[in-house]
Amino acid sequence: MSSPDHYIPGVCNIGPAETRVRRLVGWGGSSAAVVLAAGLIASGAAAPWRLLVFFPASLGATGFLQAGMHFCAGYGLRAFSNFGPMGHPPDTVEQAEFRALDRRKARSIFAWSLGIGAAAALAAFLV
Repeated sequence: MSSPDHYIPGVCNIGPAETRVRRLVGWGGSSAAVVLAAGLIASGAAAPWRLLVFFPASLGATGFLQAGMHFCAGYGLRAFSNFGPMGHPPDTVEQAEFRALDRRKARSIFAWSLGIGAAAALAAFLV
């Protein structure tokens, strides 16, 4: 599926360039979570240490969720959108009702990311 090419309040606030970066963050965080979990389990680290998987797993989830939704949670909280190339200054979202929709979407992304990170950490803890 291609990325939308314009801002849609509460739905889409980044274009293809920004989406690619979020996808890379997803792969990086998820890879780090797997490597960390495998290393901790293989080394016989105590179960509480395996809860550290929460952090990279949450980061990976945040990246993939943002890429899949074409929505940057950070931009949503700060009332920005960007459909230009990387490094292009983001546009400001002016309408209050649009900013509210974007903040709601951003909070949802962060909540899902934290939940996914917690589930990954719990799984590592229980192994």
